Amino acid sequence: MNTRSSELRDKILQLTAEYYTEAFQSDEFKPGISPVPVSGKVFDARELQFLVDSSLDFWLTTGRFANEFQKSFSRWWGIRHTILVNSGSSANLVALSALTSQELGQKALRAGDEVITAAAGFPTTVNPILQNNLMPVFVDIETPTYNIDINQLEAALSSKTRAIMLAHTLGNPFNLQAVSEFATQHNLWLIEDCCDASGALFEGQKVGTFGQLATVSFYPAHHITMGEGGAVLTNQPKLKTLVESFRDWGRDCWCETGMDDTCGKRFDWQLGDLPAGYDHKYTYSHIGYNLKATDMQAAVGLAQIEKIDSFIASRRQNFATLYAGLSDLEEFFILPKATPGSQPSWFGFPVAIRPGAPFTRSQVVRFMEKQRIATRLLFGGNLVRQPAYRNAPHRVAASLDNSDFVMNNVFWVGVYPGLTSKMLDYMIETFHAASKIHEASNQ
Repeated sequence: MNTRSSELRDKILQLTAEYYTEAFQSDEFKPGISPVPVSGKVFDARELQFLVDSSLDFWLTTGRFANEFQKSFSRWWGIRHTILVNSGSSANLVALSALTSQELGQKALRAGDEVITAAAGFPTTVNPILQNNLMPVFVDIETPTYNIDINQLEAALSSKTRAIMLAHTLGNPFNLQAVSEFATQHNLWLIEDCCDASGALFEGQKVGTFGQLATVSFYPAHHITMGEGGAVLTNQPKLKTLVESFRDWGRDCWCETGMDDTCGKRFDWQLGDLPAGYDHKYTYSHIGYNLKATDMQAAVGLAQIEKIDSFIASRRQNFATLYAGLSDLEEFFILPKATPGSQPSWFGFPVAIRPGAPFTRSQVVRFMEKQRIATRLLFGGNLVRQPAYRNAPHRVAASLDNSDFVMNNVFWVGVYPGLTSKMLDYMIETFHAASKIHEASNQ
């Protein structure tokens, strides 16, 4: 880059910071008028500068920012490898697909093998199981942790069981001691879906470091964002190579984008039924995809990593504020509970309508939304009841009563760092008003 272009780049980035100051000023919060979102992106001038800086390179695929992000995120998570992909859903897909590789020998997942998963959750924790011609085996959850009922693990086990794939619900870790011990005892793969749980701890150890593979999402709702984006995490170099292969068209070559002949024998391989010396860059060992992220996405994520610890602290504080403010309403609402031994990195604040309450979830949610407080259901509820899965191959291990309870009675509100103290106070005030809607209807 010549001197003049460097000077212009510096000027553009300086102006970008000035633009941020002028364009992204927050409006004053007005209760009942201003929206209270469940989630959202929180950023400052640095993200915008990184984004513009990457665009000026005009390197439109994975590049220098992606490489730096992967290194930085691995350091922060305390894990050996981060493999960047274009979404958390893609992360789940390539993580599970990697375990079907014939290079894993007897440990490879094969069509018809069973994978234990939770019935109450987000679809893309389950979809890769079906997409790889495997059989999901659904187990129930516990309330109010909303994580897997470990007492159903034995009922879920069969001679075909080969893996467990579970999410840490709303940033609350599932019982990793019990699940990890079960996986080890029965020689099962364990994939941790951490898309909602960056920074959560179990017995002082970060989630995502217990299983062989873990996944993360960088969608704007999550702990840090790059718009769209996700990652697969692993400590095993072999699995890293397999994940990258499935992410990168299924190719056998492991060169970084824009690089050639990393192995030093690009034209010396003889694989499959190809002629000797066939270009390694065009040799495919798996049925893969193209699920890479762009460098512009990674640039935003790199700036976000600098804020991740403060974001997580804010989420925990916001959760604590809501919990304290709603604790006098437990006659009507079941408040969430952290899994014993865990320190959640809360994604949201789940609330259940207590059986016997004089109102329904629908009434409360409609009331909250009318007051401009956004709500969400606990994702797909009982997925077995969803249209997409009713006729899909699956097995149910035991009763799914709690998953049905979630489907009918649970919703959640936000705890993300963009919420102010005034917003939290208004949320608490509105919950108290919602608890009295039955009185108003009887007048």
